[in-house]
Amino acid sequence: MTDLQLGLLLIGAAAVAGVLVYNRVQERGVRRQAERSFGSQHADVLLEKTAARVEPTLEARATRRAEVQADAMPDERVDYLIRLDVPRGVAGAALLELWTPLEHRFAKRVLLAGFDGSGWRRVAPGDAGTCIALRAGLQLVSRDGVLTEAELLEFRSQVETLGAKVGATLAAPEMREALEAARELDRICADADIQVALHVIGITPADALPGEHPFQVEGREDGVTLSLDLGRTPEPGRSYEAMARAGMQLASSLGGRLVDDNGSALDERSLAAIGGQLEAVRQALAGRGIEPGSPLALRLFS
Repeated sequence: MTDLQLGLLLIGAAAVAGVLVYNRVQERGVRRQAERSFGSQHADVLLEKTAARVEPTLEARATRRAEVQADAMPDERVDYLIRLDVPRGVAGAALLELWTPLEHRFAKRVLLAGFDGSGWRRVAPGDAGTCIALRAGLQLVSRDGVLTEAELLEFRSQVETLGAKVGATLAAPEMREALEAARELDRICADADIQVALHVIGITPADALPGEHPFQVEGREDGVTLSLDLGRTPEPGRSYEAMARAGMQLASSLGGRLVDDNGSALDERSLAAIGGQLEAVRQALAGRGIEPGSPLALRLFS
């Protein structure tokens, strides 16, 4: 083989490898965008029977929605926070009137909190702005993904307009750095966004687990499904153990079978393996200061 032929062969191999890498990157990008666009429109796949799942009891990016806590406060780990130092004498009612268009535009993604000398709280109509420090927050990350740069710019512009109308002094972080940090947090949350479901089949749903439990109980045609949402569940390890124990006892006492989404039987060993996976995910979240079931986690996994 001549040097020219060898060179052409190497160039061809490099081109093929480049195409494969490009296609892989594009595939991941399209899949990520699909999750953003359609994630909230599909039923929870963990409560569906599927044929292609290798481990059908765990699934990333669960789509079950929940309301954000009404008393949630802005948090720099998840929100883009703008500080407003308001002149003395500006009433809370006036602030809220100017703030209302932002709530209409961004819904539950925005929060307005004020410091009254004793702590931070939501701004209410009766609050007087006696040199009150305000924090206008826009939640950057949720199960819907990360806000776009255009949305963040729109929020910042509207807050600046609000500040100008009341004569406030503003201080805001750099937007690009805030979005980069939000994307990194979103990647971590996407990997940790897990729901686990166990199914007890061959029993009557009406016979299953009355009362309160740290997991969800839902009847199905041939039995009952037990499930928990890791991000939104305090102490998910204990809750999962209680759920697995309840599933085994329910199957044993009523003559049913404990199975996964594909109908394969679950024994103590497989249940323990799932518990180990959940604990690893919990530790990854805790390492970022996000405890499952905490106010911050409830906002992120909403």
